[in-house]
Amino acid sequence: MADTSTQSIQVHAPLARVAAVICDFPRYPEWAESIKKVEVLEEYEDGYAAQVRFQIDATVLVDEYTLEYAYADDLSRIEWHLVEPSKTQRSQDGSYDLVENADGSTTVTYTLAVDLAIGMLGMFRRKAEKMIMDTALKELKRRVESLPAT
Repeated sequence: MADTSTQSIQVHAPLARVAAVICDFPRYPEWAESIKKVEVLEEYEDGYAAQVRFQIDATVLVDEYTLEYAYADDLSRIEWHLVEPSKTQRSQDGSYDLVENADGSTTVTYTLAVDLAIGMLGMFRRKAEKMIMDTALKELKRRVESLPAT
């Protein structure tokens, strides 16, 4: 059974720029260290990715899996789920919730629930989840804030 973890970070950029980085899946290997290859398999009519295949190598965890995405009309929520089990995951459900702040920054809340196909003690799993989420949010923040303002 998957436990749900949630973390937030403030990104000094408008919601639209944060959402654009999140939705630019082919560029993930440029800034997300553990993601080695990304392939958009299907798109919606509006051009947003519907299904995306990821290859990851996080040293202790190597996997390939496909996620299906759904988007709020204003991109304030981007959510996904695992299409079919992979060698290390039985299920994965996640989301980014984006809230634009009065100062022009965006609060990004990352929620993730993963049911691993491999055994792992609870305390180690929680520590791994925290590390994965910390890294993902910090890498996203660094990438968005490094882009020129438009």
